[in-house]
Amino acid sequence: MPIAPRARVRIVACADDPRAAGKTGRIVDEVPPGPLTAGRWTVKVDAFFIGNVLCPSSELAPI
Repeated sequence: MPIAPRARVRIVACADDPRAAGKTGRIVDEVPPGPLTAGRWTVKVDAFFIGNVLCPSSELAPI
């Protein structure tokens, strides 16, 4: 299943911030990512000390 805007996801891996791996979050973007973010989704992580991270679809799994 492809990743959709505003979806809940599990972060499988995250090159932007490795602490986010294994956590869940919600995609902040309202449209699919483009060249400005190099094809990566902005994800709001469900963790207090981790800010928003940028992850490509290959690092995310839909919940």
